[in-house]
Amino acid sequence: MSVEFAPLLLEPAYRKVAAAIGARILSRELREGERLPPETGLARQFGVNRSTVREALRELESRGLVQRRPGSKLMSVSRPPQHAIAQGVSHALLLHDVTVRDVWEALTILEPPLAQTAARVRSAQDLEDFNAATQAFSTAQADTEQAVHCTAEVFRCLGRAAHNPVLALAQEPLLQLLEPSLRVMIDKVPQARSRIGTAQRHLAEALAARDTDSACSWMARHIRDFRRGYEIAGIDLALRLMDG
Repeated sequence: MSVEFAPLLLEPAYRKVAAAIGARILSRELREGERLPPETGLARQFGVNRSTVREALRELESRGLVQRRPGSKLMSVSRPPQHAIAQGVSHALLLHDVTVRDVWEALTILEPPLAQTAARVRSAQDLEDFNAATQAFSTAQADTEQAVHCTAEVFRCLGRAAHNPVLALAQEPLLQLLEPSLRVMIDKVPQARSRIGTAQRHLAEALAARDTDSACSWMARHIRDFRRGYEIAGIDLALRLMDG
């Protein structure tokens, strides 16, 4: 009986360099803002060509782990922006044919308890930011793009007010997908803007009063309204979303 083995995969040198630097960053041996040695110094330490180091740094930069600050030739350790991380997830979901129903169901599960948490732990600054976001929605209602964006921003304010980076990061890809799903509905339902505004006002009151039950129930109602809006607009919940 013959035994067969798959050929070994030879990892490019630049990926090994990127993995070594990335491991130091993730272990916090290299802290955010700390500058890396110049490419020539890194090449000497790793025993590779400078071009290999340059390619490794490009890979780390694309992952948001390093960045070149204005006016500096050296790369510095950075923290991947939440928006950029979430964008990668939302793009992947689009490629997996995510639908309006998928986004709505995920929001139904995530947002009410998130609002409940925000009402319990929010700071005075969080409340101020939330009120500013609702005011921005009220001001921007006539412009569809701005109305859609401001609606998502109100949700983001709640996510930040919960002071849980895991929840905020879980929320962001959904909000990036909420915008295109809301964009296809909001102009087809005359009462959509007023109902969004009403929900936002009640949520603001719940946050101000630290009323966790009211925050949870109003957010659940707010999310249910989105589905009702899709139905009134005649939009199939199985509609696949597209970016933008």
